Amino acid sequence: MKIIDSRLWLLFLLLLLSTGIKAQYNPPVDQSGTAAMHKDSASFVSWASSCIIERGFINMADSGLTYNGVNKTTYGSNSYATGRADGAVVSLGDRGTALLTFDLPIVNRPGPDFAVFENAFSDSFLELAFVEVSSDGQRFVRFPSVSLTSENEQVSTFGTVDATKINNLAGKYRMEFGTPFDLDDILDSLGIDLQNITHVRIIDVGGCLETAYAVFDSQGHRVNDPWPTPFDTGGFDLDGLGVIHDSANGFEDERKITAVLIYPNPVTSEISVSTLGKGKVGIRFSDLSGRILLEQAFSGKEQFDLSLFPAGIYIARFSLNDGTIITKKIVKN
Repeated sequence: MKIIDSRLWLLFLLLLLSTGIKAQYNPPVDQSGTAAMHKDSASFVSWASSCIIERGFINMADSGLTYNGVNKTTYGSNSYATGRADGAVVSLGDRGTALLTFDLPIVNRPGPDFAVFENAFSDSFLELAFVEVSSDGQRFVRFPSVSLTSENEQVSTFGTVDATKINNLAGKYRMEFGTPFDLDDILDSLGIDLQNITHVRIIDVGGCLETAYAVFDSQGHRVNDPWPTPFDTGGFDLDGLGVIHDSANGFEDERKITAVLIYPNPVTSEISVSTLGKGKVGIRFSDLSGRILLEQAFSGKEQFDLSLFPAGIYIARFSLNDGTIITKKIVKN
C-alpha cells in the first residue's frame, strides 16, 4: 500500500511540475528574466517608416454598435505607428490590422530582430496582437504564439492578463517597453526570405471566447484578452515597431562567426569563449535592452562567470583586431 501511495504522490508531483513549467514565460517589466525592451534601448537601429491601418469594429459581435456615431475605432492615425515609440498610438479595434514597412529590410541575426510597442498602462492590462512577417508583401508567416490565459472565463473590458502565460504575442509589456520577436522562430517557414523582411503585419486578437468570434494560438488555445472594448480606442493600440537588425546594420559575413566559439550554450554558470585569431579580442555581454553587463578583452581562451545573470537571453558582441564585429546569442538557464 505504501508503494502505491508513493507512486501516486510521485505522479502528482510530476503533473504539478509539468503544469508549472508549461505556464511560465518571460515575466513583466522589471522582473528577473523579462524580455521587455525599452524604447530608448541602443539596440534599435531604425523604426517603421510607413503604416496602413484597417480598422476593426469596436465590438465585432455587434457591428451595429457605435461610439460617437461610428462602429469602428477612430483613435490615432497611420503616422502614429511610424517612427520611434512615443506614446502616440493608433487603435486597431477588434481584429483590426496594421501593415508596416521600412526604409531598409529587417534581417535575421542572433537574438531578437525587432520589437512591437503597445501602450498598456499597467503590467497586467494587456491588449494583444498576432505578428506576421513577409518578404514580398504577399505571403505572410505568423510567429508561433501561446496564450495560456483561461479559456473558460472571459477577461472583462478592464480585466487583467498574466504576462507569464503569454508568448510571442505583441502587447505583452506595458507602455514604453516593446515585445521582441526573433526570426529564428520561423526559420523553417516556406516562401519567405528571413534576410529580406519588408513587411510586418500586426493583427488584433479580438480576445473574445465565444465560438463564433474566437481565435486560436499555435497550440490551439483560444486567445483571451480584455473584451469587449467598445470605444474609439478599442483593441490593440500600436505605438511603434523598433528594428534591431536591418540590412545596413547587420553583422559581418556569417562565415566569419566560426572565428569565435562559445560553449556551453545554453549556459547555467560558467561559459568558455575561445578565438581562432591572434591578439586581443574585445567581448561585451549585454541584455536585450542593450544594458552592458560585462565587458573586457581576452586572447586565446577565457572563462566568464554568468551565474549571477538572471535566466534569459543575452547578446555577446566580439570586436576582432581587423574591425570585424561578431555577435552571438546566449541562453542563460
